[in-house]
Amino acid sequence: MAASGSKLVIMAALIGNGLISITKFIAAGITGSSAMLAEGIHSVVDTGNQVLLLHGLRRSALPPDRRYPFGHGREIYFWSFVVAILIFAVGSGITLYEGISHLRDPRPIEKPIVNYIVLGLAIVFESFAWYFAFREVGRIKGKRGYLRAVKDGKDPSLFVVLFEDTAAMLGLFVALGGLILVQVTGMPIFDGISSILISVILAVTAIWLAIETKSLLIGEAADPETVDALREMVGATDGIDSVHEIFTMHNGPEDILVTISVDFKDDLVAGQLEKTIGSLEDSIRSRYPAIKRIFIEGEAFCRPLPPPPGES
Repeated sequence: MAASGSKLVIMAALIGNGLISITKFIAAGITGSSAMLAEGIHSVVDTGNQVLLLHGLRRSALPPDRRYPFGHGREIYFWSFVVAILIFAVGSGITLYEGISHLRDPRPIEKPIVNYIVLGLAIVFESFAWYFAFREVGRIKGKRGYLRAVKDGKDPSLFVVLFEDTAAMLGLFVALGGLILVQVTGMPIFDGISSILISVILAVTAIWLAIETKSLLIGEAADPETVDALREMVGATDGIDSVHEIFTMHNGPEDILVTISVDFKDDLVAGQLEKTIGSLEDSIRSRYPAIKRIFIEGEAFCRPLPPPPGES
């Protein structure tokens, strides 16, 4: 996915969450609703997260330099992981504290109509932000399912926003349900329970985001289909006798590093060897523009890496 598409999704979420957070805090101040205050905190955290993601996108676009010869593409992975931590520590933590405090000292909700109006507006604003993120995932997912597309995706800024917006929509409906239960039963305790449920939603979202971004931050390989196609291309190249190993690593959503270990034919002279390597590199870059760096080495034998833990 192009960085411009990610930036559009993040900007839409930033504007939406910024407007929503202001209205939620106003409503919480007027009505005294714990769930509405929790939702206001949720929106502020989301707004800050979008700022961090935009910063990550800007940093990841910086060119390589002497200190970072492979570029800064992984910055977006780092800042996405920071977002996951903030959602868990700040969003979920403060919301949980607020919910427990309200359970210990339940307070009646004043002017509940204000909460209904704000929640309705928030659902409308959040729906637009969620639609932008969902549309972008649909554009790039191809024939894969949405969950599979998110799992295979290499642009965390997209699925971070999608997860955040989905959690925000769930939180809004939880807050709305809690408000209705308070009015129907006359028991303000349901307001505190709504805050705790919102905290749980944020915690689950943060854990999921952390899991999804961890492998990218460590150095995840390109998708298996790309690796298999590369092996086929290399094996069909004149001058190469056999392919030992192909290692790939994402330095960014659109920045892949490839190292190839091959056994060149013994009768190649230096000039032919250079021509074979150059032709192969040109073919790979032409077919896969995201592959920015290619390293090809000749070895008579190469010991393959062991499978990941838990795989045979």
